[in-house]
Amino acid sequence: MDQQQMEAYEKINSLMKDVTDLRVEYWHQYSNFQSWQFWVIFLLMFLTPLLVLYFVIDRKKMFLLGFYGFNINVWFGIVDTWGNKQGLWGYPYELTPYVPGNLSLDTALVPVLFILVYQWTLNHNKNFYLYTIVLALFLSFICKPILVMHNFFLLHKWANYFYLFIGYCLIFLFSKLITNIFLKMSKNTSSYY
Repeated sequence: MDQQQMEAYEKINSLMKDVTDLRVEYWHQYSNFQSWQFWVIFLLMFLTPLLVLYFVIDRKKMFLLGFYGFNINVWFGIVDTWGNKQGLWGYPYELTPYVPGNLSLDTALVPVLFILVYQWTLNHNKNFYLYTIVLALFLSFICKPILVMHNFFLLHKWANYFYLFIGYCLIFLFSKLITNIFLKMSKNTSSYY
């Protein structure tokens, strides 16, 4: 690494540290444990979905559902972080200032909702794609506007609810594709146990 590259890298690293310090300061001032917004995020968007999942997940299909949900979590987290860093949307209130995006949505509420819809379509022999599109519509055009109305989520620049809907659809389609590929691969190999 030459000197110019090292200086550029160190400048980026320093700016990232400054941004993290600002985020932590902002969180302590506006989104900490003493704010009602923190408790809404923690209880309604983080803890409740995980508790519901714990009690209603079909334990016979838990690995399939968990693998699909983990895919949703990973891809939604990546897209959410990208949109946040691009200034397309943001979260004035967060569970923690150390993780970009909204940890409660990325790791709990959204993945759990997608898992439950997937489970329901499997158990009732329903069209997965139709019901998951309905969930994407609900999240994009009902849930997100409610979050915007209460300042839990803000849209910026050219971002709008339709683009969020397209993003949800791409994420669930990609997650289902990866899940299907792994299912097919597991059926084509002999067991090592």
